[in-house]
Amino acid sequence: MVNVQTEMVINRPRAEVAEYAANPDNAPQWYANIHRAQRLTDGPVGPGTRVAFTAKFLGRELNYTYEFVEYVPGERLVMRTAQGPFPMQTTYTWTDDDGGTRMTLGNSGSPSGFSRLAGLFMAPLMRRENRKDLQKLKSILEADPHNRPGTA
Repeated sequence: MVNVQTEMVINRPRAEVAEYAANPDNAPQWYANIHRAQRLTDGPVGPGTRVAFTAKFLGRELNYTYEFVEYVPGERLVMRTAQGPFPMQTTYTWTDDDGGTRMTLGNSGSPSGFSRLAGLFMAPLMRRENRKDLQKLKSILEADPHNRPGTA
């Protein structure tokens, strides 16, 4: 079992951080390893929303689909995937933090086809990648909003 929690304070209002991060169309801008995100369901983001992602991890290209299982705008988003070599749950939480927003990015899952040792190796790697992703999100959101990717 892999369970990784990473958090960072972003100096922007919680509603702004949560809205940007929860929009799957923005994922390729701030996730270093995600190259493509395609919504498979219509309508606003919420429970039941499905998104196909293409990412690179450990030198391999992975295609997987996440389903939003819980979404409380501005507070919490839980996405889950069941297929593939690494069933995963990703959780975002947002809380106020001294005028900014503390965003927590959590990943948990049980790698199938991997040894327990591989799971131990993957946790620090995932933590490092999550930290880079949150740093990228922070730099995007703290930059001039008129130059921000993924906004109209």
